[in-house]
Amino acid sequence: MYGRQGTIVAKTGQRDALLALLLEGSSGGDMPGCRLYVISRVPAQPDVLAISEVWDDQAAHTASLSLPNVRAVIARALPLIASMGEGLELDPVGGKGLD
Repeated sequence: MYGRQGTIVAKTGQRDALLALLLEGSSGGDMPGCRLYVISRVPAQPDVLAISEVWDDQAAHTASLSLPNVRAVIARALPLIASMGEGLELDPVGGKGLD
């Protein structure tokens, strides 16, 4: 498995609009190889969203970035994003919700 965790900093006052867009994009289309895609608010940082992902492998994650629905969400999200926080690549080994 392949995992990623990171944060996205929304422009001031745009976090909820960005959240809605990311939720729409993650539930509206097929993302082959995606086992987990969770978007979370960060209560202590009102403009920050945290993203946790688990994929079958790194190739599935990379391929997802070429999907039309994912590219459309990225294009619509860019004007709402102030910056991307530090991301981590992970090696998931299991846990509740993962086979």
